Amino acid sequence: MAERRVVVTGIGTINPLGNNIEEYFTNLEKGVSGAAPITHFDAEKFKTRFACEVKNYDPNQYFDRKEVRKYDLFTQYALIAATQAVEDAAFDFDKLDKEQVGVIWASGIGGLKSFFDECLGYAEGGMTPRFSPFFIPRMISDIAAGFISMKYGFMGPNYCTVSACASSNHGLIAAFDAIRYGKADVIVTGGSEAAVNEPSVGGFNSMQALSTRNDDPAHASRPFDKDRDGFVVGEGAGALVLEELEHAKARGAKIYCEFVGGGESADAHHFTAPHPEGIGAMKSMRDAIKDAGIRPEDIDYVNVHGTSTPLGDIAELKAVKGVLGDHIYNVNISSTKSMTGHLLGATGAVEALACVYAITKGIIPPTINCENLDPEIDSKLNLTLGKPQHRDVKCALSNTFGFGGHNATVIFRKF
Repeated sequence: MAERRVVVTGIGTINPLGNNIEEYFTNLEKGVSGAAPITHFDAEKFKTRFACEVKNYDPNQYFDRKEVRKYDLFTQYALIAATQAVEDAAFDFDKLDKEQVGVIWASGIGGLKSFFDECLGYAEGGMTPRFSPFFIPRMISDIAAGFISMKYGFMGPNYCTVSACASSNHGLIAAFDAIRYGKADVIVTGGSEAAVNEPSVGGFNSMQALSTRNDDPAHASRPFDKDRDGFVVGEGAGALVLEELEHAKARGAKIYCEFVGGGESADAHHFTAPHPEGIGAMKSMRDAIKDAGIRPEDIDYVNVHGTSTPLGDIAELKAVKGVLGDHIYNVNISSTKSMTGHLLGATGAVEALACVYAITKGIIPPTINCENLDPEIDSKLNLTLGKPQHRDVKCALSNTFGFGGHNATVIFRKF
């Protein structure tokens, strides 16, 4: 069968820069940092005592008390972002064939806080083990996709993609494939993570992966800067409604942009470090460009994974140059993790929304906090430092890479 075209018709988010799309896009453009001292737990004994948390969050504004008991925080974030995206898509539910609507959701870790709390309770419980009946369904990574489908009665493909920090892009690609190959007409997709907690921060600290700039959290996430010392962990969710083009046109849907390609690969190199020459990343990008049916010269904006780690930033820029060649000097590059922090399994979805923003608004979000460019980085690259830049963006490419050597790249095009 002929491949069908796929467009974005709904978007939603809750993340460190805003609890909805409007706040997120406004703060992206302003170059706001989402980093601040941790409030979710007492981090005084930890090497890193700050993170990019969701701000002013009260679950009781979104859920009743029984629901809060059932949902881990990552599921709460998923439901909030997905609800925004579905409402934005403005379906007529009386006419919508719910058997043709699916949910493919991502999370790299799932209910880590629920797991940790139950283990603590068991350790402190004495002779009789006591566990909540909600423990397992709160913890498992696929539960967010299930709850989103239950809320709306969506009966199409329903599952979770898990590939560490590449999880969301893998979910987006799976949703894209499901629609273009006729397995669904609409997919609610995206990712969520709630990993600002003791085991997450402690674990990443033990790997020396996190920044320890405790005296200046707002400037801690500093991609490409010679003094970068690790990433800043973030939390939240991003959601997109992907829809088959003719289905969207038939109901008069608002179309933000078109999803045109995805690429996936493995480094097959190291369990946490990227390949130093970016071999796997290059394959992922090349496959995405081929899948999209475009040329490297068609790319206007690259939202890099750009975590602010010493090895990762260098390897990725080598890979981007390896794919784009001299065209890289005509491209805007930025790392929005400099503002949001690293949302782990949710990062691809939130950064896909940054690409939607660049295409629809004609504004490239900046890379903040890069004050002294790493001398190993080509100074002629346009890394969109310090402030946003205006340009007509026809094609935007977004990279995500995960522990285990997982790489996933997505491409959006102006419709």
